[in-house]
Amino acid sequence: MRLLVAAAVVLLAAGCAGGDDDPVVRTSPSAAASAASAGPTGAADDPPGSVACTRLAVALSAGSLMVPGVVDGIVQSSRTADAPLADAADRLGIAYRAASAATGNADEPDKIAAVSAAGSDMSGVCADSGLRTAG
Repeated sequence: MRLLVAAAVVLLAAGCAGGDDDPVVRTSPSAAASAASAGPTGAADDPPGSVACTRLAVALSAGSLMVPGVVDGIVQSSRTADAPLADAADRLGIAYRAASAATGNADEPDKIAAVSAAGSDMSGVCADSGLRTAG
């Protein structure tokens, strides 16, 4: 039994040792910075607001505006956008927070409908700006 345990330890240590043939991936600071500013598909936010509109389009298509984190991601990615788009995203965020606070209350359906309306409004702003939206 001791021989079996000793052999297992040696094999485990040899397997974990990693040799020179293991690939090493190095990322430069500039590559990390561009990845952090990239959109959900890795594309940069060019033109500004395109990432927010793409995220909105995905959320509208999936019906996921009320999924935690979705609206926050849209609002956050709208920070580089022009004023009309950023304002529409802020209205979406306000409506989402109101709907979240109304969970279990009698006015919850109305608050959720307001999120849908704000999403639709933002989609119109995206279209007016010439950015990708649902459809």
